[in-house]
Amino acid sequence: MHMDEIYIKDFDKWNAYQKTLDKQEFDGFCREREVWWCALGVNIGSEQDGKNDLFERPVLIIKKIRKDLLRIIPLTSKIDDHDDRITATIAGERSQILLSQARTISSKRLLRKIGYVRIALFQEVIIRLVRSILDIPYESETPPIKAGNLGARRPR
Repeated sequence: MHMDEIYIKDFDKWNAYQKTLDKQEFDGFCREREVWWCALGVNIGSEQDGKNDLFERPVLIIKKIRKDLLRIIPLTSKIDDHDDRITATIAGERSQILLSQARTISSKRLLRKIGYVRIALFQEVIIRLVRSILDIPYESETPPIKAGNLGARRPR
């Protein structure tokens, strides 16, 4: 899409497609660390939308809650410099994992498997996601403790 093109969300078409997805059963098998094309649909505001007629976008499965319920994080090929993104090469494509867009979905939304991410990358994703949720600073952001201040009393 060019800068001068206007993106118009087709909620009606997505609603019709959702009805089809809801009627079918996911008969595949999926697990954590896998990347799938997923029917994310048309969403509100800055929530990540799917693309094309299947309203699809690649997602990373971060937790299989049950066989029919998954926690996922969408991916994008649009590379931006934001703290809520992890840049990686996934299935041969440079992508970003959108930590701020993590959500729970039905496995009925999964369309086809792309591949999986390395264990080291998956561990980084989980650590960064937990830190972002709990607002825990990274070690590099934590000021060092001076030895002379250990056990010191607060001034009155």
